[in-house]
Amino acid sequence: MKKLFVGGLSFKTTEEGLAEAFGKAGQVISAVIITDRMTHRSKGFGFVEMTNDDEAEAAIAMYNNQELDGRKVVVNEARPLVKRF
Repeated sequence: MKKLFVGGLSFKTTEEGLAEAFGKAGQVISAVIITDRMTHRSKGFGFVEMTNDDEAEAAIAMYNNQELDGRKVVVNEARPLVKRF
């Protein structure tokens, strides 16, 4: 399983739409768009989990610097979460 970071998302992009788009590159385990706690509005980025490295690499090649819902998105491998104090 590999987690991808997707930045530059349109505010009208939904989690279902994100999963459907990345599903063209392979099997999607989950697609999450990060939202503001107060307004519940998209922060413009999210994460997609793919089943294996080959499908993740295909998704990066397919969508990095390409248009999705009218916005050019950035797609790369997500970095591990670092605890902040």
